[in-house]
Amino acid sequence: MREYIGVDLGTSAVKLVLMREDGAVLKTVSREYPLSFPKPGWAEQNPEDWYAAACDGIRELTAAPENAGEIRGLSFGGQMHGLVILDENDRVIRPAILWNDGRTGEETDYLNHVIGEDKLAAYTNNIAFAGFTAPKILWLKKHEPEHFARIRKMMLPKDYLAYRLTGSFVTDVSDASGMLLLDVAHRTWSKEMCDICGISEDILPALHESYEKIGEILPEQAQALGLPAHVIVAAGAGDNAAAAVGTGTVGEGKCNISLGTSGTVFISSDTFRPVANHAVHFFDHADGHYHLMGCMLSAASCNKWWMDEIIGTKDYAAEQAKIGKLGENHVFFLPYLMGERSPHNNPKARGAFVGMTMDTTRADMTQAVLEGVIFGLRDSIEIARKLGISIQSTRICGGGAKSPLWRQMTADIIGIPVEVLTTEEGPGLGGAMLAAVADGVYGSVQKAADRIVRVKETLLPDPELTSRYDEKYRVFDQIYPALKPVYDLL
Repeated sequence: MREYIGVDLGTSAVKLVLMREDGAVLKTVSREYPLSFPKPGWAEQNPEDWYAAACDGIRELTAAPENAGEIRGLSFGGQMHGLVILDENDRVIRPAILWNDGRTGEETDYLNHVIGEDKLAAYTNNIAFAGFTAPKILWLKKHEPEHFARIRKMMLPKDYLAYRLTGSFVTDVSDASGMLLLDVAHRTWSKEMCDICGISEDILPALHESYEKIGEILPEQAQALGLPAHVIVAAGAGDNAAAAVGTGTVGEGKCNISLGTSGTVFISSDTFRPVANHAVHFFDHADGHYHLMGCMLSAASCNKWWMDEIIGTKDYAAEQAKIGKLGENHVFFLPYLMGERSPHNNPKARGAFVGMTMDTTRADMTQAVLEGVIFGLRDSIEIARKLGISIQSTRICGGGAKSPLWRQMTADIIGIPVEVLTTEEGPGLGGAMLAAVADGVYGSVQKAADRIVRVKETLLPDPELTSRYDEKYRVFDQIYPALKPVYDLL
């Protein structure tokens, strides 16, 4: 049978998935690489480390006994927003500036308040966030002009791997959507944004759909990696879009919630929808359509902070077992431990407990943390609902989704069924699926998802609890606006 490799280029490691054409995951491998913080709030990596780690992982997959078929294709899911720049000799000019790098506060403010959010929205359908690529370009232009002047190619992290493996200088529209350089509605580079950033379009990669073939592994690379000749490569997708493919979140109104270190609400849309106030992102999707995405900077990490640093325990299940009054808690928690992205776009926001009294217990506060994260995710769900997107159910993934209580709480607070998948391999599986589509095994991303992704359990909301949580959510919704002036003082 034909086999496909999916490469999930993450922030701390690359994870590779070997998938059979019917969707069976034969083997996974991972390789870590360093992450540097040259100054407080900065985050950088050496693209060569990504490439070396990915190649080492591919060699392990090709040598695996599980590799009984013929590897026919490869594709990617990659950390988004990172700035990779090459000179005229295709050498990396400086370490990549990553998605979680916080140096671009001034540039982000300039884009939003001097250029103006209305103009940015007209050019890209989004506004500037500190993690996006365009503010990084402006920072580089101002602070490292000698490096800026040498740029001949500019790309995103996963696209560096594609370039080294195939020689094709390309990106896909889902990943490019997070650069603040793409006209999302028309799936083309924005000339206006290029002018604002002081770059020419010819240093940007050619645009493709995520499932399109962009080339083949170069012969010398294939031989070194143990791959057969003529292994095709698909453009791939940004990590969230690739993960959405891997969870079958394609088609109108399909939703996936990720309870990882950060939290994500990903909602696919068949049609283009301008988003008022831009509290969430609206990007191109890997299936050829669009998606709405809300991103919380702290999700499962809130629970980890509460358990590890405040309570001082690693027995998360035991603490959750003490929770017994769902829908009745009088304590609220704002999950903004690292500021917030969606829907508030406020790096000054901070976590807070509100409503404690003399009878508040440790279990009440643990419950408030869990509920506060889901209330925060519901903010993005409510924006989608106001846009007219009908969300009938959601899939769930991420480390926090391993908690049965948290999964059920998600169903009750949002008021829709929550589906747990048989296989969760994140962006790596999505990348392998995109390669299978590019190779013609499936006629579309939708057909691949229908065939490969399976639900093993569906959690239904309790109508009585949902009614209670609706009331609690209306209170939660008032707390951030009340505290915002305080955040500005802090």
